[in-house]
Amino acid sequence: MTVLLLFGVFFVLMLIGVPIAVSLGLSSLIMMVFATDSSPNVIVQKAFTSLDSFPLMAIPFFILAGVLMSTGGISERLLNLANVLIGFITGGLAMVTVLASMFFAAISGSGPATVAGIGSFMIPSMRQKNYGGGFAAAITASAGSVGVLIPPSIPFVMYGVVGTVSIGSMFLAGIIPGIILGLSLMLVSFFVAKKEGYAGSGKIPTFMDVLKALNEAKLALLIPVIILGGIYAGLFSPTESAAVASVYALIVGVFVYKEINFKELYKAFSSAALTSATTVIIIGFSISFAYLMTRERIPVIIADFIVSISENPIVILLIINLFLLIVGMFIDTISAIVILTPILLPVVTDLGMDPIQFGVILVMNLAIGFVTPPLGVNLFVASTVGKVPFEKIVKAMVPILIVMIAALLLVTYVPELSTWLPELIST
Repeated sequence: MTVLLLFGVFFVLMLIGVPIAVSLGLSSLIMMVFATDSSPNVIVQKAFTSLDSFPLMAIPFFILAGVLMSTGGISERLLNLANVLIGFITGGLAMVTVLASMFFAAISGSGPATVAGIGSFMIPSMRQKNYGGGFAAAITASAGSVGVLIPPSIPFVMYGVVGTVSIGSMFLAGIIPGIILGLSLMLVSFFVAKKEGYAGSGKIPTFMDVLKALNEAKLALLIPVIILGGIYAGLFSPTESAAVASVYALIVGVFVYKEINFKELYKAFSSAALTSATTVIIIGFSISFAYLMTRERIPVIIADFIVSISENPIVILLIINLFLLIVGMFIDTISAIVILTPILLPVVTDLGMDPIQFGVILVMNLAIGFVTPPLGVNLFVASTVGKVPFEKIVKAMVPILIVMIAALLLVTYVPELSTWLPELIST
């Protein structure tokens, strides 16, 4: 009854359009009042004290860095580099979108930010080359989901905090799965383009073309090197690396590329502040929600139920993936990580899975949730940016989702794809 009351109220509130942060807080409050003898004040206290965390400071800084990079001319230079490298292949523009999103992901750490930054250029360009509007928006939305796997990654920061796992190790663990997901999207782009007749530019780049594009984009490509290099050289922590990324983005955008004036700077800081405020409120009430679940032993109940279905690790992992895919359709990434990590982490560690691998699987499932209705944040961003009807995008997503799920299963059942790099660096 406790589980039904908590989750029942939460989903009813979401279905009637109540914002997710309010839904989390209200469902926790109703549960506290009607099913426990604790003071409702605990909800607010937990939400407030949970935010007193040094690692969590990385989130607003990475958000700010992403906004500054998006407005500072970085995305255009990354697009030019990607276009030079692979724009000549069949379906080249779609592949350019994926590759540029992978580059941009290594700067912003945010899926929706990547879709907005890359999609505003690429969706109109693809439509001019007679790409179907639905596919152009769908591949852009899907490419944006790679942003949460390639470091720096805001969801990895959140998982590291909640699961007490090294954030630096999570950053490394996401690189190979992120590349696999990106290559999978390029593969599906090629076959769809072949079928629909979406030709590439046909212009094979010369060595000098590549050098020129690399030179123009070098300052953007340095960012992930600075972030990861600084962390593993011991120069700064993951949280401090987010601040370094923000300062670097500001210097490049204002003084080097000179594409951010005072007006643009004000807009960038305002946008980052609003996004950070929304994220922080969601995190606070998510942690209150998770505390209440732990207090009522809900994670233990759910874990026992999952294990009771089967003792076969392969089957259990399949069930967990299916569960996470469904959750990603309805709940935003940050809330899902805070709520589900205490539930599922003990289950998978009992199976012998490394917490780092599970973090990658969790975030990868939720990344697919970015492009799965009804929540599908990236789909709505791509629809708005590209002015493409939502229904067209959903129809074009079918082959893309199949490939993304195949990549997810590969990462699930081949642990080395997630754990090899962290183990290599730590030895």
